[in-house]
Amino acid sequence: MAKKTSKNTQRPGGTPGAAVYSTRILKATALLGDTRILLEHWDASVPIKENLERFQSENIFGKASRSRVQDILKIFRQRYLTDTQVAVALSVLAKGRLAGASLDRILYYHSALCDHLIYDVVAGVLLPQRNSGIMEVSLPRIQQKLRDWIADGRTASAWSDCTIERVPQNLVATLRDFGVLEGAVNKRIAAAYLPIEAFAYICFYIKQNQPSGKELIRHPDWQLFFMQPEGVERSLAEAHQQHLLEWHAAGSVTRLTFPAANLEEYARVLVERAY
Repeated sequence: MAKKTSKNTQRPGGTPGAAVYSTRILKATALLGDTRILLEHWDASVPIKENLERFQSENIFGKASRSRVQDILKIFRQRYLTDTQVAVALSVLAKGRLAGASLDRILYYHSALCDHLIYDVVAGVLLPQRNSGIMEVSLPRIQQKLRDWIADGRTASAWSDCTIERVPQNLVATLRDFGVLEGAVNKRIAAAYLPIEAFAYICFYIKQNQPSGKELIRHPDWQLFFMQPEGVERSLAEAHQQHLLEWHAAGSVTRLTFPAANLEEYARVLVERAY
């Protein structure tokens, strides 16, 4: 059955497009350890399909169930492997032992881009309540927002009450693992923190489709890290000082350049500069 979309649907973060939510979050949370294993074993010389077939046959994750391995690989393909350039860049970062905090934030970013539900809960629920000074995470609040979105037609079909209850539970567990939330039982919004290497990577990624430095500062994706434009500008200045990029701003004129031509090259720059 084809997914139903609405041309008027927008992410709360401001990114236009029809966001159709799925229940894929029930299959896996952040899976950071397994993700690193996959990226460290990635062979950039062969196609994505061949890599996944090898991982399946070799069971590199050490899972007892073949079906569980299939579920994990499907999630990884959705999060990180739809773009070969991204897959190779992430592999370079993992093999180069980029600091765990930086890599985790980059993995969170790509996960949120591919899963509209992650993106919209952070930008449309957590960010507004954080701006209001409310740091405690309320599952009922997320569940009610999810019901509203379902009523707006953001899912292919109606979800059962059980699904509406379970999806937010897995979602907040995922966001905790990614460092967006904290707390073993009662979750709170964690202090905003984006390592400079992760910030620079995301800048490069955004700039591929948004050449304007001025618009990059206001890009909605920064809401995933609870960053305001002034915070983005401060991080740009810091990244410039660390020679991760060149950032010059004079009035309304801005110039942003990088010491690499593509994402893979820039991943290598980040790994080399980190040591």
